[in-house]
Amino acid sequence: MAQKLIQGVRGMHDILPDDAERWELFEEIVRGWLRSYGYRPIRTPILEFTPLFVRGVGEHTDIVEKEMYAFEDRLNGDPLVLRPEGTAPCVRAVLEHNLINASGPQRLYYNGPMFRHERPQKGRQRQFHQFGVEAFGYTGPDIDAEHIVMLARLWRDLGLEEDVSLELNTLGSSDERAAHRQALIAYFEAHRDELDEDAQRRLHSNPLRILDTKNPAMQALVEAAPKLAEFLGVDSLAHFEGVQTLLREAAIPFRINPRLVRGLDYYNRTVFEWVTDKLGAQATVCGGGRYDGLVEQLGGKPTPACGFGMGIERLMMLWEVSQGDAARSVPDVYLVHQGEAASRFAFRLAEQLREDGFAVVLHCGGGNFKNQMKKADASGAAVAVIVGDDEAAAEEASFKLLREGGEQRRLPAAQLGETLAALLYNVEEEDGSV
Repeated sequence: MAQKLIQGVRGMHDILPDDAERWELFEEIVRGWLRSYGYRPIRTPILEFTPLFVRGVGEHTDIVEKEMYAFEDRLNGDPLVLRPEGTAPCVRAVLEHNLINASGPQRLYYNGPMFRHERPQKGRQRQFHQFGVEAFGYTGPDIDAEHIVMLARLWRDLGLEEDVSLELNTLGSSDERAAHRQALIAYFEAHRDELDEDAQRRLHSNPLRILDTKNPAMQALVEAAPKLAEFLGVDSLAHFEGVQTLLREAAIPFRINPRLVRGLDYYNRTVFEWVTDKLGAQATVCGGGRYDGLVEQLGGKPTPACGFGMGIERLMMLWEVSQGDAARSVPDVYLVHQGEAASRFAFRLAEQLREDGFAVVLHCGGGNFKNQMKKADASGAAVAVIVGDDEAAAEEASFKLLREGGEQRRLPAAQLGETLAALLYNVEEEDGSV
């Protein structure tokens, strides 16, 4: 009796080779971009203790209340959670290993899966992947602006500069937000009958999130709500103006959106989002800002901090919409062979070509030359190298350019790497020819 197939968990997707190759190309670009700004990698575990996120993200956020994969370790009773975001674990690691006190301010980045139990939809999965960037120990508006400017460069590198736009806001200090919060509660209390279920639930726990509602029936009510700008002091206004000045200096266009809030409790002062109109409802592709209180909140000394996160799934969707199918990874050489002696020689020749720096697919599974050449062409390789028993006996090989046409040529195997380098990469051969 055939066994029933076991499928993957809902909302947690396999990334198949064609897509995985695009992901690797994207990750390679991003890592090079981060290195160019002096950011260094850090890797934290997927599992953390649940209190890290209750304290760090906020007890009354959607993540903690509804979305975390939290459970008790049945072996020792520890409360554990699959990380729903990357900032709190990064702060935990920085504190646990004393990085700031030992080495001064830190510029760090990470990349990996995050987990939230929400309704899967296009661009929003239960296991999703993020690049996150965090900077610790920098007080001025320059680091806020650096994060935005470096993202503008990444969009140019990816060819997305025309597909995204920047929205900017400030959340002020904790005291200013507290005063604004009380004003919001009083305002929405007076209009309680106009609030939807979500807004009523958030009224006393997180009223700022009501401003981010997508409910059309509440837009006029939210528009008339007290504005945080009315409660900002001199320092917060100066910091925000400093960010704007640096963005203008770098010629980065932006729109101030006074209703822009972030879904996590730890943000203060500068917040920003890069948004697009190319992906329907999933408009935000990157968001971040300043979170000066989080390090102290998690047990460290008061430390200024700033960062951002970008979802790889959404960016890959946008990249494909904007740029079409990203370049597929293809071998340089497909090596076909027929005959017992030829198979042994081809195995050795493939390794020789790899030593010379070529990506080589050695045909496996048999088949005549005609069928093997079809596979060579389908592989996308630039060159087919052909070995029969006659070539093997003579320590020679034939090759044919698959994309440019031309006659099949035969030459000593020892000269093959040098000849292919000249043809494919315009590298001079020893006699000076190309």
